[in-house]
Amino acid sequence: MILWRKQAGVAALVLMLFFATARCGMASGLIDAVGIENQYANIIHQIGGNFVSVTAIITNPNTDPHTFEVSPKIVSKITSASLIVENGLGYDAWANKIIEAAPSRRRRIVNVQHLLGFPNSAPNPHFWYDPKAIPVVAKAIAHDLATLDPAHAAYFDERWHRFDDSLQAWTAAITSFKTRYPDTPVAVTEPVADYMLQALGTIIETPFTLQLAIMNGTDPSPQDIAAENALLREHKVKAFVYNRQVMTPLTESFLNTAKKNGVPVVAVYETMPTPGYDFQSWMLAEIHALTKAVAMGTSTESLLPASAPPPTGRLF
Repeated sequence: MILWRKQAGVAALVLMLFFATARCGMASGLIDAVGIENQYANIIHQIGGNFVSVTAIITNPNTDPHTFEVSPKIVSKITSASLIVENGLGYDAWANKIIEAAPSRRRRIVNVQHLLGFPNSAPNPHFWYDPKAIPVVAKAIAHDLATLDPAHAAYFDERWHRFDDSLQAWTAAITSFKTRYPDTPVAVTEPVADYMLQALGTIIETPFTLQLAIMNGTDPSPQDIAAENALLREHKVKAFVYNRQVMTPLTESFLNTAKKNGVPVVAVYETMPTPGYDFQSWMLAEIHALTKAVAMGTSTESLLPASAPPPTGRLF
């Protein structure tokens, strides 16, 4: 089971709830919605349009989202929301503790793990990279918005169809890559983009046990580390796909090995890079970066503007 690396203690969460409002509704005339991860908040906004007020909780593409610090203000935002989209599978377990501590009959919750039918033993929580998952999530959001605000159900339905249609560009890019570069071998640090890499038809050569160890903050085996280094030093892969938001001495060493040996690197993210992206353009940018790596040997170490600060790594 994937475990959250650093959660606020139960006592601290209860204390924070003293500062939170217990109401849940549409006091402003808008549906008060929360996307725990900013990619989900963006999808809510695209579907809800003029009739939602959306708050994204985890937004910083330069920090490790697994070390997110909860504040009383965030607790208040979550407990007062009428619609919440959370990832599940332990990725944002702290949010679920807040939701359970302040129940509301009116509140609608989209737990992506449960929506997609993944068991708690599933190894990879990065569902937003799965092209099969996002249409399901978007449909659930549209349904819940219509339930909360039936008067604008047709509006939400129209915008959901528009969003769903816009995903065709992502699907087409995936099909094009898979056709042009079949069975492309790649190395990764974590299973962040694995769902999309699999859809693209790549062969992920990195041992999955290494990916899980890095994701969960445990020590990989020496054999797995040696295997990853061999992939990079011996040019057994066409690209090195690394999680830019979680840089440790080990992942930094892999990145340096890839660069030293001429393996193009591709940065991927756990939260949507902002500003400048919506969900669809973010996914297309990641595919474009991988295509440049495979076709031209060009590295993309960041999707952020050149002025953006460097990643800060883990906060503990």
